[in-house]
Amino acid sequence: MNRRTFFAAVAASVPAYAAPDGDLVSLFDGKTLAGWTIQDGPDTAFYVEDGDIVIHERAGFPAWLRSSRQYENFDFRGEFFVKGWSDSGIYIHAPEHGRPMWNGMQVHLFHQHDEKPQPQSMGAIFPIVAPLAVNVKNKGEWNTFRILMNWPRLQVWTNDTVVQDLDVTSIPELHYRFRRGYLGFESLSYPLRFRNIRIRELPSTDNSVLLFGAPADFSEKWYVSEGKPKVQLLDEVIHLEGLGHIATKEQYRDFELDLFIRHVKHHNSGILFRSSGQGLASRQHYEVQLHDVEGAHYPTGSLYSFKRSVYPKIEAETWFPMKLVAKGKNLLVRVNGDTVLEYDDLKNLDEGHIELQAHAAGMWTQFKQIRITKL
Repeated sequence: MNRRTFFAAVAASVPAYAAPDGDLVSLFDGKTLAGWTIQDGPDTAFYVEDGDIVIHERAGFPAWLRSSRQYENFDFRGEFFVKGWSDSGIYIHAPEHGRPMWNGMQVHLFHQHDEKPQPQSMGAIFPIVAPLAVNVKNKGEWNTFRILMNWPRLQVWTNDTVVQDLDVTSIPELHYRFRRGYLGFESLSYPLRFRNIRIRELPSTDNSVLLFGAPADFSEKWYVSEGKPKVQLLDEVIHLEGLGHIATKEQYRDFELDLFIRHVKHHNSGILFRSSGQGLASRQHYEVQLHDVEGAHYPTGSLYSFKRSVYPKIEAETWFPMKLVAKGKNLLVRVNGDTVLEYDDLKNLDEGHIELQAHAAGMWTQFKQIRITKL
């Protein structure tokens, strides 16, 4: 019996957690969108009517409504109204920047009763994992949902039926998604309604360390390792120009590195790892390239001089998330929700510094929310 089958059998017989209603905090006042923000769409994309949050029929896509703050582990509950053809989704762990469905996850909301559940069915982790069952009322009726995220275990119920019970790390396409982020509702311009939205936070299981989140972190955790880069600390942002490198004071061998990056058009930069802490003068180091030119020999996400990446979905002067996973001889690079490079022949297996590169005068690159997890 695999883990998904085992979890499903357990969940069908014993609920994982039965939170009393009093333990749940309301996220919707029934009158306004206070505590929520419309992303990537017009101000009219979502509105409140008769005590419900409603998706406007002309909201467009990729508009979505996100919570005011981010969550890691939680018990999230609510109701959604379906009448006729409907298509939407509930985002979990959606990022501040970048594609919410591919960096975080989406629980699919769909009107159709599929006899054989598919990865695009109601209750799917869209479009990756089919639900265990399909339970939706679609004739002008309210449905309940419950999403229990306690990493790595994710459980979902609709109308009290278990539709997902899985170990996220056992699904390759989900393993390296965000572990914290916003909750949200997706618009595909179908007028779904939501109400009775509540949450209970659960204890953290994330052991990542923030390498940079504020200017005070720089003097504590970083140093200029090569050249004379122009370093500006702009609240939560490191702004780099000129020529040179900055490096972490601590060294790492196996790690997951998560950060957001923004850069001028046609910039050139990089992230060094397992370095001796002297920039390109280091005796040994690896560099993951940052270069937003699709036709470049080594574009963004490439392991410089070793393997070219698949060019990622990024735009100049727009923040995008990036993840590096180095473990033994293996390297995985994800950019804006896509795995753009996998490499399995790293020779240098020693601990080393992580360095951020400034490549040329007037060519700026910015970094923020830099987090690392030792593996």
